[in-house]
Amino acid sequence: MNSFIEKLDINQYLPTALDWATNLLLALGILLVGIWIAGKAYKAVTAIANKYDQLDDTLFKFFGSVVRYTILAFVAIAVLNRFGVQTASIIALLGAAGLAVGLALQGTLSNLAAGVMLLIFRPYKVGDFIDTTGQFGKVTEIDMFTTIMQTFDNQQIVIPNSHIWGNKIINHSHYTIRGVDMRFGIAYSENIDKAKAVILKVLSDHQFVLQDPAPFVEVESLNNSSVDFLVRPFCQGEHYFDLLYSVPEQIKKALDEAEIEIPFPHRKVILVNESS
Repeated sequence: MNSFIEKLDINQYLPTALDWATNLLLALGILLVGIWIAGKAYKAVTAIANKYDQLDDTLFKFFGSVVRYTILAFVAIAVLNRFGVQTASIIALLGAAGLAVGLALQGTLSNLAAGVMLLIFRPYKVGDFIDTTGQFGKVTEIDMFTTIMQTFDNQQIVIPNSHIWGNKIINHSHYTIRGVDMRFGIAYSENIDKAKAVILKVLSDHQFVLQDPAPFVEVESLNNSSVDFLVRPFCQGEHYFDLLYSVPEQIKKALDEAEIEIPFPHRKVILVNESS
């Protein structure tokens, strides 16, 4: 009698056990296949950036991660569904949680969106000298949320990408050849042609000044106490600051040697004697 009852109990629970075992094996298979597909999808997306030099690695790694975790999310839902879990309520809960997190992190998400735009349109890259948000320096790192710059006095500046994307960006390294604008004034009594020849001689002797395109030296304006020249020598981009901080001193010395006066601002005062 007891053996009959035990046999009856086993037969009663055997279909349920088989169902659980089948679902467990299927869930394990779905999980393994899903992880494999997610890994392949990540590698396929990141391989696009490796194939084309103009595409940014960081951006496509981000896209690859988005694709991978999206696939894994669907895999998790499929696994839970194999065990009879109502996934519709879980999806709704995750959607509500995602909305709440999105509202809480809207500043961070705006930085993320700006980072994606910067990496797609690439107004600057690592190694460029840029001027933005009132900061000037060399770009050392660009990630999805911030841009890191190094100043000339070796300070590190971390700027949120949303601040940069919404502001003017001046990329000093975009073009290979740069013009360096400078202004010098001479007295009205001096010979303009002589002063121009002195300035051109300084530029032609400078090791970093290019002769093609030729330096630009012309009178720009007639100031209150001086005749002002606009001087624009051209150089390779990496020598921009070499010119900016060496040419003014050399021109000053050359004008002094040529006895050409560089006037300082002055005012003429006329006294009128009204007693007579």
